[in-house]
Amino acid sequence: MTTAAPADALVLTPERRALQDTARAFAMEEVLPVADELDPRREDIPPALLERLAELGYFGLLVDAGHGGQGLGVVEYCLVSEELARAWMSVGSIIARGNGTGCASPDPDRRAELLRASAAGRWVGAIAFSEPHAGSDLAGVECTATRTDDGWVVEGTKRWVGHARSADFLHLLARTRAPREGESRSDGLELFLVPKDRGSFPDGVTGTPIDKIGYFGLTTWELTLDGLRLPADALQDTGQAEGQGFKDSLRWLGTARVQTAARAVGLARGALEDAVAYSRRREQFGHPIADQQALRHRLADMAAAVDAARTLWWHAAWLLDEGAPGGDVAASAAKLFASETAERVTSDALQVFGGNGYTTEHSVERYWRDARLTTIFEGTSEIQRKIVSDALLA
Repeated sequence: MTTAAPADALVLTPERRALQDTARAFAMEEVLPVADELDPRREDIPPALLERLAELGYFGLLVDAGHGGQGLGVVEYCLVSEELARAWMSVGSIIARGNGTGCASPDPDRRAELLRASAAGRWVGAIAFSEPHAGSDLAGVECTATRTDDGWVVEGTKRWVGHARSADFLHLLARTRAPREGESRSDGLELFLVPKDRGSFPDGVTGTPIDKIGYFGLTTWELTLDGLRLPADALQDTGQAEGQGFKDSLRWLGTARVQTAARAVGLARGALEDAVAYSRRREQFGHPIADQQALRHRLADMAAAVDAARTLWWHAAWLLDEGAPGGDVAASAAKLFASETAERVTSDALQVFGGNGYTTEHSVERYWRDARLTTIFEGTSEIQRKIVSDALLA
């Protein structure tokens, strides 16, 4: 189903180790304290932390050096994402809204300008793909973009748009025409760029925050687009034929799913590390609970699952970097296994904490809540199973 990687491809080179060490120190020393303070209050990532992400170059990991980025691959991108998510998944997520997203302007000069801004953390967007009736089934998008003499008028509703009001732009999937005879349901969909000011919505867009049970740090919105006017060059140059923007969104999802797998591993690892530390200091019956064989075996199973999930995301990331066959299927397999592993491992970690785990006094409850979401966004576990099984039975 997938191409096997050479033995030396899935190792930490000195350069990758240095990148990981820097990200880990930043996550534990600067991100984790902010997460522990703000997540219980359901507050967003503060601007000062976004500025630090920009200083470290994390918004430009995938942007080429010629445009101010680091010119690295999906492996390095996910390596950093795992470390950031170990502290706060929202911080591991926000960098995906840079890294070249929303830069496909049809004007080469404008494209170069946006890439430089993206790498510098000055062009951080929000993804407006899903709708109330189109989540896993993106081909069912009903939001319309109607061509006018000088541009487009957009009408519709978008849901699950994280970071929408705080973003510099919306990356919007909309339908420009109905599918023609013989075409698939996804034909006629295009990607649009909607520039905006941070902290507000453009004319023609209103938003309502969605009251989530977790994934704080990024406010998630339902947006109503009513007479949103866009210039002609808002239509993104995806390299596809007219009406084929959906295919570009699928390519974006391949990398997004591997990154979700890495974020899930970060959550699981955080819960495991916290559970190990807690088991050493928590005493019952005159001994640390770490002396109990049943608990030790639970921790061993958790550690093995985390390592297995990491190997899967690493392999999928390597395939995408190489452009090898099977990359998208491997991304789905990694996302499926890592997200469901994270749900189990964080739940097991909460059990290690006992009653103390079912409070907001420890980070483990945050990992548990956020891990549950990883089985849903970027395509549910059921969608990933369909993708993998379709590839097996093709």
